[in-house]
Amino acid sequence: MHEIPATWMRGGTSKCWVFRRDDLRVGDLSVDEVLLRVYGSPDHRQVDGVGGGTSTTSKAVILAPSTDDGVDVEYTFAQVGIDEAKVDWGSNCGNCSAVVASFAIREGWVVTGCDETAVRVLNTNTGQLIVQRVDTPGGVLAEAPTQTIPGVPFPGAPVRMGFVDPAGRSTGHLFPTGRPSDSIVLDGDVVTVTLVDAGAPVVAVRAADFDVRGDEETQVLDATPGLLARLDVVRREAGVRMGLAEDRASVARAVPKLAMVSAAVGGGTETDLTVRMLSMGRFHPAVPVTGSVALTLAAGEPGTVVHDLVPDRQVAGLRLGTPAGCVTTFVEQHDGVPVVGVVRTYRRLAHGSVLLPEPPLLPSASA
Repeated sequence: MHEIPATWMRGGTSKCWVFRRDDLRVGDLSVDEVLLRVYGSPDHRQVDGVGGGTSTTSKAVILAPSTDDGVDVEYTFAQVGIDEAKVDWGSNCGNCSAVVASFAIREGWVVTGCDETAVRVLNTNTGQLIVQRVDTPGGVLAEAPTQTIPGVPFPGAPVRMGFVDPAGRSTGHLFPTGRPSDSIVLDGDVVTVTLVDAGAPVVAVRAADFDVRGDEETQVLDATPGLLARLDVVRREAGVRMGLAEDRASVARAVPKLAMVSAAVGGGTETDLTVRMLSMGRFHPAVPVTGSVALTLAAGEPGTVVHDLVPDRQVAGLRLGTPAGCVTTFVEQHDGVPVVGVVRTYRRLAHGSVLLPEPPLLPSASA
C-alpha cells in the first residue's frame, strides 16, 4: 500500500483532489494508472476510490512551483474517467483552477503581499497564464467564507481569476477554422455553429436548432430523447474541424466543450445570454469557467451564434444565465493584452493522504 499526500478542495462548482506533482511519481506506474486506481475507475460509482461518480467531482489538480520567469506555479488538470479507464489531459478546468493560488501560498511557493497577493499560474494543458488574486491581509492568507457564487449552497473564500490573452491557446486561433460560424449537417439538417478557442475549445450551438428552449433544467435536458446523442455528434465533428482529433471517434469526451445558447430569459434585464453546457456527456449544473471565457470573446465578434443573441453594449463582460444562476465575466486590458475572467470561490475540505493499493490495477472480471 502506497500513501500519497493529497488535499481535497472545492473550486468553484467542482471538487478536486490536489496533489504535488512529485507525489504522483510512484514506481514504474504512469500518472494515469495511479489516478485511475486511486479514484476507483472504471466504475460508475467509483465505490473503491475517492472519485465522486460525476464529471464535476472526478477531477485532479497537479501542482509544482515554477522556475520560469513570469510564472509562480505550474498547474496540470486531469479529468479522470468514470466508466472508462481513461484520463483526459486535453483541457483545463476553470473551476478547479480556483484552488491553485491558496494551495501555493500554504506550501510556501509564493511570497504574500500585505493586503492582496497575485499568483501567476501557468496551466500546462493549454499554455494559458492565469493571474489569481487572493486576500492576504498582513501577509496572511484569508480563507474566511465571505462570498457566494451560483451553483454552490455555501459561501467560500473569493479568488479573482484573469485569463491572460486566452484566444487560441489550444489551436492557435480564436476561430480554428478561420470563420466566426460554420455549418454542420445533422440528420439531413444544417446546423450553424461557432467553433471558438479561448480558455478551452468550445462549440456553440443555438438551442432552437435542437427543438428545445434552452432554459430547461439540466435533468429535463438530459432526459430529452435523442438530445445528448445529437449534440455529441455535432461536438465530435467540431473537434475534428478544430484539429483536436483525426476523426469523430477519436475526439475526447472533455474537449471540445459544447455550449447550447439562447436569448436571455425575460428580455435580458438580469442576464445577457442563457447557457446550457455539456460536461463529459451530460449537462453541467452551472457553467465551466473556461467555457464562460470562450463565450465572452465570441460575444464580441460579429457573425458568431453568440453575438447574434447578445446586445453589443454587454461585450465588455457577459452575464450568463445558467441552471445555478447568473455567472458574470469581466474583460480588462493590461499592457494592451486582453484579460478575461471571473470571480470564483474555494474551500479546503480535507487534508491527508489517499491510499494506492498494490497492483493489479484493473477491476476484476466480475465487475
